[in-house]
Amino acid sequence: MPNFIIRTHQKNTIYKGIKIFILNKGMNSGKPQKEPFSNSLVIQFSNEEDAETIYWLAYSLWKAKFWHPSLKGSVIPFLTIQDFKKDFSRKVNEMLQEHELHQKQVQALRLLEQKEEHLHQNILLINEMRRAILRYYLK
Repeated sequence: MPNFIIRTHQKNTIYKGIKIFILNKGMNSGKPQKEPFSNSLVIQFSNEEDAETIYWLAYSLWKAKFWHPSLKGSVIPFLTIQDFKKDFSRKVNEMLQEHELHQKQVQALRLLEQKEEHLHQNILLINEMRRAILRYYLK
C-alpha cells in the first residue's frame, strides 16, 4: 500500500523527500502538479514509485471532475483537507484492488499526454508559420 502524508502546503516550507501538490481552491481543485500552487495541499511520499502511482490517480480524478461535488464556498469554491483525505484514501484503496488495470490506464494516460503535447507544439508551429506569411502583407 502506498505510504503518504497529506498536509496543507505552507509557503516557504521546505519538504523532505518526494512530494506532489494538489490545488485546493477554484474550479480546478484537485489538480496535481510537481511544483507548489499558492493554495494547495502537499502529499509526501517515501519512494518515487508511490508518488508516480498517486500522481496519476490524482490526475485521473481531477480530469474526471471527481472533486466538484465536494467543493464548498459560493464565490471561490474550495476543497477541504478533510474531504480530500477521506475521498482520496477511499480511491487509493479501490485502485490497489485493481492495480494492474490502474497501471495500464496510467500508461495510456501518459501516451495521451505525450500526444497532446506533440499536437500543441504542432499548433504553435502552424501559428508561427501563419504569422510569417502574413508579415509579408505588412511590408
